Amino acid sequence: MDYLDFNREAWDHNVRTGNRWTLPVDRDTVARARRGDWSIVLTPTRPVPRDWFPSDLACDLLALAGGGGQQGPVLAAAGARVTVVDNSPAQLAQDRAVAAREDLDLVTLQGDMADLAALDDAGFDVVIHPVANCFVPEVRPVWRECYRVLRPGGCLLAGFCNPAPYVFDWERAENDRVLEVTHRLPHADVAELDEAGLDRYRREGWPLEWSHSLDDQLGGQLAAGFIMTSFFEDNYAADADDLIAAHMPMFMATRALKPETA
Repeated sequence: MDYLDFNREAWDHNVRTGNRWTLPVDRDTVARARRGDWSIVLTPTRPVPRDWFPSDLACDLLALAGGGGQQGPVLAAAGARVTVVDNSPAQLAQDRAVAAREDLDLVTLQGDMADLAALDDAGFDVVIHPVANCFVPEVRPVWRECYRVLRPGGCLLAGFCNPAPYVFDWERAENDRVLEVTHRLPHADVAELDEAGLDRYRREGWPLEWSHSLDDQLGGQLAAGFIMTSFFEDNYAADADDLIAAHMPMFMATRALKPETA
């Protein structure tokens, strides 16, 4: 099974059903961004600090696995020259729709976050990478590609999942309100799903997920050559009815720099 095809179909399905991460920003959000009043999230709720970005946002910026008509259009309206790479054509169509509606200069490219061969070395000043690497089996290639496409002195702003919650049976936590340690880490959906389970994922539009260790998430960035400068944790909204989130932060975000000199 090709996981890229499977997850592409899942996210296209999510666009059709209105998943929150597929809903384009409205006109007012774009208008405020043009006036300098903007923010984005890489995790569910916590805005990325403005000082994580260059002081001059008139730069070349890659939104990696960042389709959906949200971060890319906001940053384009704020002055960045934005390229959005995503595996889902429907997600990219949301970005193009906002760009056409708001007359924004924004480029979209369908592709694999772990293989950016279509992009030149050192072509970007900033890479933003919202929570998405849980949808690929290996994360270190993602960090290496981010490093390659960044210019010296460029920054990577990335959100990703805390691996710890993957030990739990998420469906039981949601339905039966019971936290049961079920999975061994690292966890991969494909290791536990039979054909009936895969069919259910297809019907529901659930993408396949993989947990990634902090060794790969944090250590992988360092091994790629980045210098990590900032970090925060985040969760779902305070009123979210999520039993796991009530006990631990579900997400993390990092800011890392590519050194000016090797």
